[in-house]
Amino acid sequence: MTTPEEPARPSAIAGYEDWPGYVQNQPRHRAATPAAQELADALGVPAAVPPVEVTVHWEETYDGVTTSQLSWQLGFGPRSTAWLVRPGGASGPLPGVLALHCHGGNKFGGADRLVELPQSHPSAAAARAGHYDGQALATEVARAGFAVLAHDTFAWGSRRFDLSVPPWRTAAALDARKSQWREDGVVPTDADLYNAAAGIHEDTVAKAAGLLGTSLAGMVAHDDLAALDILASLPGVDPERLGCIGFSGGGGRSLALAALSPRIKNYVVTCMMATFESLLPAYLDAHSWLLQTPGLWKLGEWPELTARSEAEGFLVQFAVADQLFPESGMREAHRILESLHPAGTYIGSFWPGGHVFTAGMQNEAIRYLARTLGAESPAAQHHLTLSTPIGTEDHR
Repeated sequence: MTTPEEPARPSAIAGYEDWPGYVQNQPRHRAATPAAQELADALGVPAAVPPVEVTVHWEETYDGVTTSQLSWQLGFGPRSTAWLVRPGGASGPLPGVLALHCHGGNKFGGADRLVELPQSHPSAAAARAGHYDGQALATEVARAGFAVLAHDTFAWGSRRFDLSVPPWRTAAALDARKSQWREDGVVPTDADLYNAAAGIHEDTVAKAAGLLGTSLAGMVAHDDLAALDILASLPGVDPERLGCIGFSGGGGRSLALAALSPRIKNYVVTCMMATFESLLPAYLDAHSWLLQTPGLWKLGEWPELTARSEAEGFLVQFAVADQLFPESGMREAHRILESLHPAGTYIGSFWPGGHVFTAGMQNEAIRYLARTLGAESPAAQHHLTLSTPIGTEDHR
């Protein structure tokens, strides 16, 4: 007598079946200082080994900017896609900036939201319109005289999980979402379907990461550290003048990267700064696992983590009406930052409006990076001569 076979369970980490073995066999990231090592250990960051080969798929110059599509294979998971953006015809080594994309509830795409491309996926265009004031951040930074690398990080874009056959819990929640769409007469796009599944699946990824002794933020930091090493090695990039910039979840990545790598000289955190205490109880659910690594608060408040970095300086931009952070928590973070850092090394600015990296904020960030990293293009000089001072207490 034969018994019917049970249906095969779908993989909870499809596309990343080699991830557990990689993490278990890979040494941990070795930071430059004991303070930075504590953060690396809390996040569970595996050592990032830069890929042997970086492939250039295409390159074109448009409107004074040269954009190249690159890719590389890390030690596990799908191949990484990235874009290098720099001023057309630039001579001599340029300061380099790693542009770190936000979470945005959009894991279908990644760094494509930061780059002007011949053809952008609608999800990238929507992310630019909704979060970046319609501007391509990496391209705007490059116009000011930088070599800018924007890469898809762990679980986003080219590095996303394969959810074409979602695992059980994700599938059940996705079915409910599809039912609601049908009731509302909504026809979801491929990006809508993926992002709905990925939003639910993030809990599963965080669960798997914790089981492996790492975290979602730690795995993202792994990919970011590898990308930073690639940027430093590219022809025409000055490895002694490197910075990073990010909005929202990308701002959290910027802070973590600056703490984990002494390569970062100056950096920008936008709309990603408040105290952990201020998130409880009402704001906790507004944030992803990128900010809320278990046990991270034991190292201190979120602004206190900046003291673990060897960077020469940094800019933090707050949005007063940010829906994801209470103003009291942002003001307290600003106070802590001022108390921790010598005058001139930390600059904080408060802007009106909600959780958006506005054109004005981008201009301020570009001016900051141009001044501190030594960009010398005419566009950089234009940004440097804009009338609004950097770091005013309130831009209203």
